[in-house]
Amino acid sequence: MNLKPQDVVVALKLFGYPSGRPPISVVASDLGLSPSEVHGAIQRLRSSRLLHGPALNDKPNISGLEEFLVHGLKYAFPAEHGEVTRGIPTSYAAEPLKSEIAVSSDLPPVWPWQDGNTRGVGLEPLYKNVPRAALHDPALYQLLALVDAIRDGRARERNLAERDLVRRLRSVHGQS
Repeated sequence: MNLKPQDVVVALKLFGYPSGRPPISVVASDLGLSPSEVHGAIQRLRSSRLLHGPALNDKPNISGLEEFLVHGLKYAFPAEHGEVTRGIPTSYAAEPLKSEIAVSSDLPPVWPWQDGNTRGVGLEPLYKNVPRAALHDPALYQLLALVDAIRDGRARERNLAERDLVRRLRSVHGQS
């Protein structure tokens, strides 16, 4: 069973539920996915050992998720650029990296979104509903922006994103 890009989004959302996974319908609603898409993602994440499974309430396997996001994500789901568009800032143009990266004259990377307020270079999100889900969950937005910096960033941006992502993954669930 191969992972799909939306599986990463589901894993990051599940990470945001410290006590474990709520009903699939809640996760689906939060992410703008169908319950069957979330169910399939959970099955693939379990098979890939990125979730611990039902015995541990589908909590993410932090060490496995960390390894995959830092070392495998950019190869499994490389960034795809589009045209200049209106959208929602991502990667180094969004927090938490925005405050650490010097502003350049380049157009920022954005997820194309009709209601976005930033003009930039389109960066296809991992899944089409990522912008909507991110706007409703600031913590998920930051994780997805860090993931995009790993997928697409230059070396300095990638290094900052990796460090911050690892720190977040380990701190929320009491690992260090």
